[in-house]
Amino acid sequence: MPAGSEGAGLTVPPLPRTWRPLGPRVVGVMVTIALIVVVAVGWLSFDDETRGKFTAFQIGTLIFFGLLYLALMYGITRSRAVAYDDRLVVVNGYRRHEYAWPQIVAARLPPGAPWVTLDLADGETAAVLGIQGSDGQRARTAVRELKALVAAASA
Repeated sequence: MPAGSEGAGLTVPPLPRTWRPLGPRVVGVMVTIALIVVVAVGWLSFDDETRGKFTAFQIGTLIFFGLLYLALMYGITRSRAVAYDDRLVVVNGYRRHEYAWPQIVAARLPPGAPWVTLDLADGETAAVLGIQGSDGQRARTAVRELKALVAAASA
């Protein structure tokens, strides 16, 4: 599929094209920074006697939950969709899916939907967390570009 072709009156973006959600990435980074600051200030506000009462197991538990939080946040913020000439790669958290263009029948983002949904040729649907409805105009532009790519592939 040529990068400059037209599909159903829509302009096909140059490929490869990557879409990433802005809102969840910003919130993820800001909440992580705020959480680190709150925990650090809380720990430093304890006197030596109070800090000394923490056991190695308790500290290990706090570190474990902190690392678990970071792993979950990283999974959320790494979501993306990448369009290539021959396929669409969708990364939702830690899962990666590849769809050949003929597999994709339609891409939809109904009003109020949290993210784009792909209708697949086998009757299944697939979520694309890389294009979040909460991103407003940015999401609508991404859906138009994705629809143009799907239409160009089916032409």
